[in-house]
Amino acid sequence: MKVGIPREEAWANFQGAGPRDAPPRIEDVEGLLDEHHPDRDPASVVDLPVGVNAGDRCQAHVAALLQSNALIDEVDLAGVPVTETDVLIIGSGGAGCAAALEAGEAGARVLMATKLRLGDSNTVMAEGGIQAAVGRDDSPQAHYEDSLKAGHHAAERQLVAQMVMDGPPSIRWLIQQGMKFDQEGESPFDDLVLKRPGGASAPRILSYGDFTGLEMMRVLREAVRNHPAIEVWRSAPVVELLSDERGHCVGAVIYDVSRRELKLVRASAVILATGGTGRLHLNGFPTSNHFGATGDGLVMAYRLGAKLRELDSFQYHPTGLASPSHLVGALVSEAARSAGAHLLNGLGHRFVDELLPRDVVSAAIIRECAEGRGVITGTDSYGVFLDTPGLEREHPGTLAGFGALRHLAEKCGGDPAEVPFLVYPTLHYQNGGIVIDGNGATTVPGLFSAGESSGGVHGRNRLMGNALLEIISFGRRAGREAATFRQRPRAKKLTIEHVHQRQRELMRAGLDLENRAPLLFPGYANFRFRDHLAAQL
Repeated sequence: MKVGIPREEAWANFQGAGPRDAPPRIEDVEGLLDEHHPDRDPASVVDLPVGVNAGDRCQAHVAALLQSNALIDEVDLAGVPVTETDVLIIGSGGAGCAAALEAGEAGARVLMATKLRLGDSNTVMAEGGIQAAVGRDDSPQAHYEDSLKAGHHAAERQLVAQMVMDGPPSIRWLIQQGMKFDQEGESPFDDLVLKRPGGASAPRILSYGDFTGLEMMRVLREAVRNHPAIEVWRSAPVVELLSDERGHCVGAVIYDVSRRELKLVRASAVILATGGTGRLHLNGFPTSNHFGATGDGLVMAYRLGAKLRELDSFQYHPTGLASPSHLVGALVSEAARSAGAHLLNGLGHRFVDELLPRDVVSAAIIRECAEGRGVITGTDSYGVFLDTPGLEREHPGTLAGFGALRHLAEKCGGDPAEVPFLVYPTLHYQNGGIVIDGNGATTVPGLFSAGESSGGVHGRNRLMGNALLEIISFGRRAGREAATFRQRPRAKKLTIEHVHQRQRELMRAGLDLENRAPLLFPGYANFRFRDHLAAQL
């Protein structure tokens, strides 16, 4: 039974409160995180028993997938046709598209396999913007220091340095592709509107309204479609990676959902751009993630022997919808807080600086609700108010620039200038992932990773806007480097010997071989790969 202040009483407190006082300073940030952030719950993590990360702490649900058996075995591959390409890209979000464009421009033949449609990804759902140090009073050094601090100094410093230095040229590249940003004048670069995100020391967010990711995917998707060197397979999830006798990655096994048949792709290099794990609903949280975010890349890379990192660190975005029930977890962009919207508990009081890093703000919201100061509804859900009416009063006309926010409010049945959103943290981002170097290469030769499937860029918490920068920075780098592999001798042997090695490890550890992954789709999709494959048309 959840406890808190009934919504009617909280609404009266909200309406009756006067000017909002500054929130109290959080004196013990680590104590707040230890007590209330989901990652710090000891019951949520286990030690991995098998694989290259054996002994490392890992989120329990993710661990179950990493110590699983494959979906296929050798017998499934008998007689399966083989397609040849230079670079195989798995996933078609921002990182995958950026990689494809760079690899294509470098002269490589590119095949992109996506489990849904081209561009269906978390990139589309990124509303707040992209960080880049292009302001006159800003610098890549400041961006670097902000990123390290927000990530609790756990990030790989070389990767962070590369990303922030890639910021300005990434914005220029996107503008050259046709992407639009909010501007104060007519110049395509010098008059860009900059906003200050949580955890940043300067205004550094560039956005296009509050649907920046959608605008980014618009231009990237069209560029991919029009590139003669890039072929796209839709409804084609990858079920396993292929290795050669040296253990190098040399392709993948792809499932054609519409034809219900397997295909083999032989490639000189493979780039995983499979996104994160939000649809696993870790720790029972709702998610802001798109339908395909089931951690497939982590599972397949780990089985092949790629090292992972920060497997117990995930980002919970502070402002996911808490009500109505059919929209729980949907994201209310951080752009609203950057513009000045306050968070208020059921007493009508501010309780946290809204522009602190996301993990701190999320933990503060969870604390308010756990200690009975949250707003509770008749459906036994709870959260706190995001004061969009106060934002509009203070800065008339601000909400007019937030199209996605206004559309979300309409779906909730209210006017954001009159009624606040009820919000609670939602599972949003995978902070860790596959270990990469500066060009996206993993610890397995021939295998690359870019975007949310990678680890090391954000440490143990991510700054708003760094995700969109990361996918462009490392997507382009991985694409360029992977394209050079086409000059190497092509593997003659395609195997899944690494699957058999993992099966032996699982048996020695006493683990169930019937536990199979990747999931491909969330459990509530009722998609069972073996049953689907067996029912061939």
